[in-house]
Amino acid sequence: MVGERGRRLLDRVTAGIPAHENPVTHVSRLPERAARHEPWPEWAEPSVVAAFRAAGVEKPWRHQVEAASLAQAGTHVVVSTGTASGKSLAYQLPVLSALATDARATALYLSPTKALGADQLRAVSSLDVAGVRAAAFDGDTPMTERDWVRAHANWVFSNPDMLHRGILSAHSRWTQFFRRLRYVVVDECHSYRGVFGSHVALLLRRLRRVAENYGASPVFVLASATTASPASFATRLTGVECSAITDDASPRGARTVALWEPPLLDELTGENGAPVRRPAGVETARILTELVIEGARSLAFVRSRRGAELTALGARRLLSEVDPRLADTVAAYRSGYLPEERRALEQALLSGRLLGVATTNALELGVDIAGLDAVVLAGYPGTLASFWQQSGRAGRSGDEALVVFVARDDPLDTYLVHHPAALLERPVETAVLDPTNPYVLGPQLACAVAELPLTEPELETFGGEAARAVLADLAEEKLLRRRSSGWYWTSRDRPHGEVGIRGSGGDQIAVVEADSGRMLGTVDPGSACYSVHPGAVYLHQGSSYVVDELDLETGLALVHAEDPDWTTSPREIVDISVLSTEEQCRHDGVTVCLGEVAVTSQVVGYLRRRPSGEVLDHTPLDLPEQSLRTRAVWYTVSGELLESPVGGGRGSVAGSRAVAGAGRASLSAADVGGATAGAAADSAGGASTTAGEVGEDAAISVTSRTAGTGSESPAAGGNGEAAADGQAASEPVGTGTASLTPAGAAARHAAGKPAGTGSASSVVGVTGEVSGDPAGGRGPGAGVELGGAMGPVGTGSAGRAPGGAGLIPARVPGALHAAEHAAIGLLPLFATCDRWDIGGVSTAWHEDTGEATVFVHDGHPGGAGFADRGYAAIVPWLAATREAIVSCECPTGCPSCVQSPKCGNGNDPLDKAGAVAVLGAVLGALRQHGEQCGHGGA
Repeated sequence: MVGERGRRLLDRVTAGIPAHENPVTHVSRLPERAARHEPWPEWAEPSVVAAFRAAGVEKPWRHQVEAASLAQAGTHVVVSTGTASGKSLAYQLPVLSALATDARATALYLSPTKALGADQLRAVSSLDVAGVRAAAFDGDTPMTERDWVRAHANWVFSNPDMLHRGILSAHSRWTQFFRRLRYVVVDECHSYRGVFGSHVALLLRRLRRVAENYGASPVFVLASATTASPASFATRLTGVECSAITDDASPRGARTVALWEPPLLDELTGENGAPVRRPAGVETARILTELVIEGARSLAFVRSRRGAELTALGARRLLSEVDPRLADTVAAYRSGYLPEERRALEQALLSGRLLGVATTNALELGVDIAGLDAVVLAGYPGTLASFWQQSGRAGRSGDEALVVFVARDDPLDTYLVHHPAALLERPVETAVLDPTNPYVLGPQLACAVAELPLTEPELETFGGEAARAVLADLAEEKLLRRRSSGWYWTSRDRPHGEVGIRGSGGDQIAVVEADSGRMLGTVDPGSACYSVHPGAVYLHQGSSYVVDELDLETGLALVHAEDPDWTTSPREIVDISVLSTEEQCRHDGVTVCLGEVAVTSQVVGYLRRRPSGEVLDHTPLDLPEQSLRTRAVWYTVSGELLESPVGGGRGSVAGSRAVAGAGRASLSAADVGGATAGAAADSAGGASTTAGEVGEDAAISVTSRTAGTGSESPAAGGNGEAAADGQAASEPVGTGTASLTPAGAAARHAAGKPAGTGSASSVVGVTGEVSGDPAGGRGPGAGVELGGAMGPVGTGSAGRAPGGAGLIPARVPGALHAAEHAAIGLLPLFATCDRWDIGGVSTAWHEDTGEATVFVHDGHPGGAGFADRGYAAIVPWLAATREAIVSCECPTGCPSCVQSPKCGNGNDPLDKAGAVAVLGAVLGALRQHGEQCGHGGA
């Protein structure tokens, strides 16, 4: 039975929609949970207990006491429980007790976002415990206050960025603080994953090393959202053994969760005539409007900065038609705003003046907002941990609340709204990272040596042999010197300023209004070609601007105010060559590989689209190429398997299904490319792409360029939301430590051979999708560990007998291209990444493999573990990919299944039915012959 409050709000947002057009595909009610209390521990300082009681905490919950007691006893601990479970008290109690009883003790608090750090500082200050001098030390701290913080604060609230640039780089100025350091609190640690997490892991090792140099051995207390294997992850992050507290004893109000698929628009078509769904942002703006009219305090999480601005703008426009006063109760909140703007919005949120807020994930971990009635998620946030973290903002006061997940026009989102168990019943992922990535390890070791000479016994802390190899490269570059006692920094320049721990690898690009000279915000250099290219629409606090000029050398993007009725999305071309193959398994015509590749990409133009999704035109651009050495998973398919008949005959393909009405295709053997490659017929009369439609010219539509020689300073496509000011924790950015010479040394060590070796020049039928976010927003990243719980997902062609795809050669490029796009869209279901963190290339013949090949690669220098996850989960990954294509109701391909928003080839050629055939043939071979490699089962 759906809760009364949740049902009332859901009824409000669906009011007026005809029953046969109802976008809600599934409704679940998550039951309430009762609290379990424990008495205050005897060791707790009475004045601290009294302060908590005065703040309304009469008794702590059981998990708070367990975690706090372990920390007080000197055990490194991670408390991994849900949103609003009071994790803050678990570390505040031991830290405040220590500071109140020992005038010499100090503590350090690290948060992934400034907003969260400021919120926690407010909470601690409001307790007003005698003897506690808490202060912020981050990028917003005025220079005049920093000396006071160093000299007098005994609990410093900071973030990894400032720890790296402002504290460890000048640790001699923090001597007293480090000498007395008792506790290090790492809040929301699950967000430290992927490349960013790998940097933070090494940063925490540097912190421990500096503290030990001054005689301190601090206890680490970590707080995390619910995640798989929290103890092993915390241990890998900090480098010290951690115990985990996971039994959540906090109360939780019931929540109604609704899955929402926007309808297809009959009056509009997208690229190449594909059907278009109503955009998730437009749908979210309408839902947010209805919630505000109902008086429900609501958050809408949107995937990008631009999306957050547009959603807030749309809601305000709709509200102004109902009651102009309500328009002022909705605003956007995102990183990239100036500090004073963020603080004003946070105050408005806390005071309740704002009823509706459209935000990026900057508020997923940000201000502690209580009493929200509803949360709307415009698109899957990239991981289940983030999904539950964001949805957990609803019902924080214990009342029933509503959560609405609105699917974007994207294969993964479409899959999830039709497979609710994969979203609501699957265990959360393991947050993963790889501190031994040479592109991360090189610059971090340079900083460590510059801080203090590095000795041989300390190498194990930094990765053992991997660290030794990178140090040898740094010594060869004359950046440090090896002595019998260890390694010593020899350069006059400190390396810290050149190392971007969020992967930015350089200074930010300033966005400046040309007429007034006013700085509107900043953009990460890795995303500049995508988000502020000439002609791009840039949004800031509801106002729109068009970019006139982008100067990457001076770090300046000049814009002018304009309010066009269209948005922009960039397009790239990509080339890939195999550098090395680490793992390889052959399965009767299918070979699956994992290894290192060189990727060259270039933004070559942009599309102008109306908010409805209608494409207006394409404008070419001449921007510099970006070179990337990273990891990839790829599979090859023999020509015989591609051309031989399906299962030796023309029977139906197992796992395909016919669904009557709504234009949903019924894919038979003939549909997916039998001997005649006939047209597919479905109940709506749609047809699949035939050989004639693809044509020889389309099949050989793109010839790849020779892969570039590769820079030692690779710049990957992509950017994290809020890299500009250290805001976004869960978004590892993709440009690596490009500008630092040590990274160049590490890059050569990582590559093993020069880029361009075995480059795929003159490849027939190459198509590609590249990493990098044109909207300036990214979802969270991941790392290289392959552990973690993975629940069952749809297997599509389970039990399918092996057989060929039955495709004539002209259809192969379009079939592989469509399969590649869909696979990229579904990989985030198996790897804690976002579509913009990864890229891909498909080709009917690749020079390095000699066969038809589909590549999916990481968008980060050295890799972030996504390709490794894909290789380990190849069967369930490709099975879910096939299922998503088959399930989509469009006849010949659309953004919900095989079209990509970042395809450099303009989504041409694409063969939806051919993709189903190829994936069916690949899965048949893997399931029959893949057991020896662990690829045989779903």
